[in-house]
Amino acid sequence: MSNSMEFSFCKLEIFIPETHLSPLQRALQAVDAGHIGQYDCCMSYHPVTGCWRPLEGASPYLGTAGEISREPEVKVEVTCRVERLEETVEAVKAVHPYEEPVINVIPLIQVGI
Repeated sequence: MSNSMEFSFCKLEIFIPETHLSPLQRALQAVDAGHIGQYDCCMSYHPVTGCWRPLEGASPYLGTAGEISREPEVKVEVTCRVERLEETVEAVKAVHPYEEPVINVIPLIQVGI
């Protein structure tokens, strides 16, 4: 067996204010993220508390430079095909209000077992 493994799918973890969830869902649907077998628009989300401190020169959506912010957010999890990853990340950034959105990309060995 080869040491390198090819991944067809990845999972995105996106942290975003709940107020922007609907635009995010539409953006993900437009690039076919969350398409698993005979289902599309598949994603999950749950509430989290985000913490950050804007540094000098930042233009935060929420918070003040030099002060730690704690705000409610939702963590969205969605799958996408690796060949559409760049397009999907750009779609997320287009609707995300943060200057530096947190978008984690995790390779998946298998989807929809």
